[in-house]
Amino acid sequence: MASAYNENYYDITPQIQTLAQLCTQAGAIDPALYGQHQVKRGLRDLDGKGVLTGLTEIAEIQSSREENGVSVPCEGRLFYRGISINDIVRGFLRENRYGFEETAYLLLFGDLPTREQLEEFQELLAGYRTLPTNFVRDIIMKAPSADMMNTLARSVLTLYSYDPQADVVTTENVLRQCLQLIALFPLLAVYGYQAYSHYHEGNSLIIHSPEPGLSTAENLLRILRPNGAYTPLEAQILDLALVLHAEHGGGNNSTFTMRVVTSSMTDTYSAVAASLASLKGPRHGGANIKVVRMFEDMKRSIADWSDEEEVTRYLNALLAGEAFDRSGLIYGMGHAVYSLSDPRADIFRSFVEKLSQEKGLVEEYKLYSLVERLAPKVIGEKRRIYKGVSANIDFYSGFVYHMLGLPLELYTPIFAVSRIAGWSAHRLEEIVGGGKIIRPAYKSVMPRRDYVPMDQR
Repeated sequence: MASAYNENYYDITPQIQTLAQLCTQAGAIDPALYGQHQVKRGLRDLDGKGVLTGLTEIAEIQSSREENGVSVPCEGRLFYRGISINDIVRGFLRENRYGFEETAYLLLFGDLPTREQLEEFQELLAGYRTLPTNFVRDIIMKAPSADMMNTLARSVLTLYSYDPQADVVTTENVLRQCLQLIALFPLLAVYGYQAYSHYHEGNSLIIHSPEPGLSTAENLLRILRPNGAYTPLEAQILDLALVLHAEHGGGNNSTFTMRVVTSSMTDTYSAVAASLASLKGPRHGGANIKVVRMFEDMKRSIADWSDEEEVTRYLNALLAGEAFDRSGLIYGMGHAVYSLSDPRADIFRSFVEKLSQEKGLVEEYKLYSLVERLAPKVIGEKRRIYKGVSANIDFYSGFVYHMLGLPLELYTPIFAVSRIAGWSAHRLEEIVGGGKIIRPAYKSVMPRRDYVPMDQR
């Protein structure tokens, strides 16, 4: 029997191009209608503020304060379960501990763990950090994808087949599934990359097993690097990145996706795969890759990285759509919620400088600092800014991953390794809360028409 597949199967044919034009015509809604019907596009008000669609106790983002009945931009603040992220970071760093596991416990269970509770939680995660027999060989190594987020999603969906209680949506069972995924995400991400690197790039394939006594950050570096070696500062700053990315309120795209899909009472693996699909998008989790590539182009285009005039000219060229990818954007600057500052970027900054000194990349760090200082002024001169603009965490996280020697393909999966903690907390909150299925309204603006018989068309 002949195969239906042919070498032109994935080509954009003239027929597809014609049909695509019909799609474009059918999907072209007059932009004026959104204002006429008071539609909050993207679930945002005209000033960019998110439409209130739910309640949560997991995280809070503060970017403005009320003064005499008027909303005034303020320095950004982030709270996990009511505790300032600044205090959380200071707390575990002061005691020279890793913080991601403590943060995951806080997000899931609502309170900071005691020493005994944290040790038991770490042991629980270590016990779950084991993939099913032959999973790496039979699933991850087969048909490796060039995009690790797709590999990660496929692995998560395949784990459904190994779980005898996959569709049981009780708090206890969902918690067990979430803890297993929090433990397994570093393995799924790194092993997926190593399979791609071996089969597509021809690199040697070295698979390390995780060490039970190591933190999530330490294990990630250990299983990724052929020699399994890392410095204390490398592990500390990667752990810090995981803490800062672990949660960001219910309104970000991937977490809202988790809430929406969970409200249908589907299984955990499907809900997590949906969130991964959201995070993959360049408007969400892929932003730090754009920052790194923008700076690579900047370094090639600018002769003197310390020349403010030359750097300013490049930034103006970015805004004019004349440099890098010609999108008209300065990546890493500005945020959908924060205005004056992103607290995560503020925390990250001093540690980035330390790592740049260890890696001999101080000049690159100085360029990042210069762009962070100049970009808001350049943007303010060219664009209407309704809430201020500042560096966000993506501005520095890509540089950190670059200094850690992490491949670009893993930047967004590492975001997922962290954010699975927040997603899990929101899934559990949605289930425990017993809310209704989330179903926003869409207003049809298509005029009514009569059906036309075939011979009259």
